[in-house]
Amino acid sequence: MIYTVTFNPCIDYVVRVPSFQTGTVNRTEFEDVFPGGKGINVSIVLKNLGVANTALGFTAGFTGREIERAMEEIGCKTDFIRVKSGMSRINIKLKAQVETEINGRGPIITEKDLQRLYERLSPLKQGDVLVLAGSIPDTLPSDLYESILKRMQGQGVSFVVDATRDLLKNVLKYHPFLIKPNHHELGELFGATVRGKEEIAFYAGKLQQMGARHVLVSMAGDGALLRCEDGTVYHSPAPKGRVVNSVGAGDSMVAGFLAGYLGSSDLQTAFKMGLAAGSASAFSEGLATKEEVDRLLSGR
Repeated sequence: MIYTVTFNPCIDYVVRVPSFQTGTVNRTEFEDVFPGGKGINVSIVLKNLGVANTALGFTAGFTGREIERAMEEIGCKTDFIRVKSGMSRINIKLKAQVETEINGRGPIITEKDLQRLYERLSPLKQGDVLVLAGSIPDTLPSDLYESILKRMQGQGVSFVVDATRDLLKNVLKYHPFLIKPNHHELGELFGATVRGKEEIAFYAGKLQQMGARHVLVSMAGDGALLRCEDGTVYHSPAPKGRVVNSVGAGDSMVAGFLAGYLGSSDLQTAFKMGLAAGSASAFSEGLATKEEVDRLLSGR
């Protein structure tokens, strides 16, 4: 079973304004509302691809109830922890001349709430996959990712981590099965500007030296690169299509990779499905569907 954890789930409110101007009334030409957060996105795309999983995380207030309701309507299995103080975030994704995001803060999560999460994670066993994705709320310890992986050592769980900077760097010693920085985040880890597949492969190798097993790097319009544990490197440009939505593309790539790997045990197959899933989300208003992923895989 795959489990995803989203520490600060949200409702994404996506609006498109033809020509946004400050200091005046703007009217939308398109709007949509759906549950969001990196782990939640992974869960939704996995479900779309027919892969069973459970979404974990913290919810609060009326927005938290809406996240739970929407996930149930989509058909995703969840085991959220409801907290008492505050409300789950509403994140505004404004699409105009440029994309702008306004993200909420989220609820107050206590040590008692965190212990409840640990209790949910303790039964995970050999063959299970745990996906940790996204930022950590201010009310939680900054070393939370590291603490979770340390607690779960010896359980035989495969860890997938999609995070940035120290959140990612500090878990490498626990040998996560897969990490997925984008090329900008990869450069930030080493204080470098990374350009081209040769440099990306080089710095991905450095992350492997630090403990990561497989490193999947998303490269926006330039596609993606996978450096495998044995040093094999796969690279592919992105499929051709018109990008209409950047929200969730990286999360979709993680979901596609896991779906491909669990279905085939082949890393190249997983890489191709990950790239197709990430691109399918980028080419649509919502998250990737199986039909869209299959179309891109077949080259149609």
